[in-house]
Amino acid sequence: MIHRKVERGVCSTSSLIITLIFLSLFGLGLYTKDITLTARITLRWPGLQIFGGEEAQPNQSIFLEPSNKTVGKGCDLSQGKWVFDNVARPLYKEDKCEFLTAQVTCVRNGRRDTLYQNWRWKPNDCSLHKFEARLLLEKLRGKRLMFVGDSVNRNQWESMVCLINSAVDPGKATWTVGAPLSVFSIQDYNATVEFYWAPFLVESNSDDPRNHSISQRIIMPESISKHGIHWRSADFLVFNTYIWWMNNPTIKVLRGSFDQGSVEYDEVERSSAYERVMTTWADWLMHNVDHTHTSSFFISMSPVHQKSSNWNNPDGVACAGETTPILNTTMDLDMGTDRRLLEVARNVINAKGIPVTLIDITTLSEYRKDAHTSVYTLRQDKLLTPEQKADPATFADCLHWCLPGVPDTWNELFYTHIISRS
Repeated sequence: MIHRKVERGVCSTSSLIITLIFLSLFGLGLYTKDITLTARITLRWPGLQIFGGEEAQPNQSIFLEPSNKTVGKGCDLSQGKWVFDNVARPLYKEDKCEFLTAQVTCVRNGRRDTLYQNWRWKPNDCSLHKFEARLLLEKLRGKRLMFVGDSVNRNQWESMVCLINSAVDPGKATWTVGAPLSVFSIQDYNATVEFYWAPFLVESNSDDPRNHSISQRIIMPESISKHGIHWRSADFLVFNTYIWWMNNPTIKVLRGSFDQGSVEYDEVERSSAYERVMTTWADWLMHNVDHTHTSSFFISMSPVHQKSSNWNNPDGVACAGETTPILNTTMDLDMGTDRRLLEVARNVINAKGIPVTLIDITTLSEYRKDAHTSVYTLRQDKLLTPEQKADPATFADCLHWCLPGVPDTWNELFYTHIISRS
């Protein structure tokens, strides 16, 4: 009995200390509105509980970070740094999200290091809203959220499915993978989170996700209606198109149409063809979407980490074996990203005057050489063999991302825009 009283007294005193620290930081935060304070407290009291939460472990680190200002005018979420945070990250567990495909389940596929899951993006001048899955589900009640684009956008869609699924009761969601449309449905909210495969946005000969490994990829830059008819009734549209433009400096543009059996094409310089496609896309949005009902977003290019010399590791092999981000934010980043295409997208959006929010994920993703699927993924729908894993120069995938991982941050940026409008 005496021992129990002593424990209770220690915990009571400890709880009082922690409470006072919280209140002090909160009061100082109110007094200094323009200052962001980050306090790291190491707990050394066994059995201590923080405000009725889970029992703290000895030497457990807890981050207390009052925000300064959230997204708004003059707030650039794309500029910042990666901060290690093994308390709030990852936002979900790989083995707890049953909907992840084998392409992105790096730990299940043999990756042993997991530190790539523990990095949090911290903008310089703003604060990201904490991702609240239930709050987003309320925003999505009775609505459709649709991702449209290539396999990197599918990567982001899978991330969003797992983020939302963390707040869905067991057995209350279904997952249907189709071609070109895949749908995650949440019954209790009458909501869907969808992915539509359209790697060029416009019509191309690569529009079947089951058969898109085509050496001669050809597009029809002025033809989008066959895809667009599936997007029209969505409440939130999240577009991307980039990686399929990077195979060659020119793009093959069809003369005529696929329906007419045309086979001849012209070679058009990449940025010029991209501008034609973006113009077609913008015109479609202008004439087919009710912008009082639908919110539209465009995601900038996701980088490829194929040359380790780009981050001063001449002895490396692409992204294979990388375990930490680039933390020197002052170094010049050159990952081979064609940033002209981002400017084309921005210019077309501005010229057309369409209400599309451009979310810039490029720089923050360029820092993350450590977070790709690398050799812990699929090749032609099969896991890499031990022999293939031993040959990362040939088989490492430095385009797609492990989940949990970087695409979760892209969705945090998207979420911040959604919540800030409320």
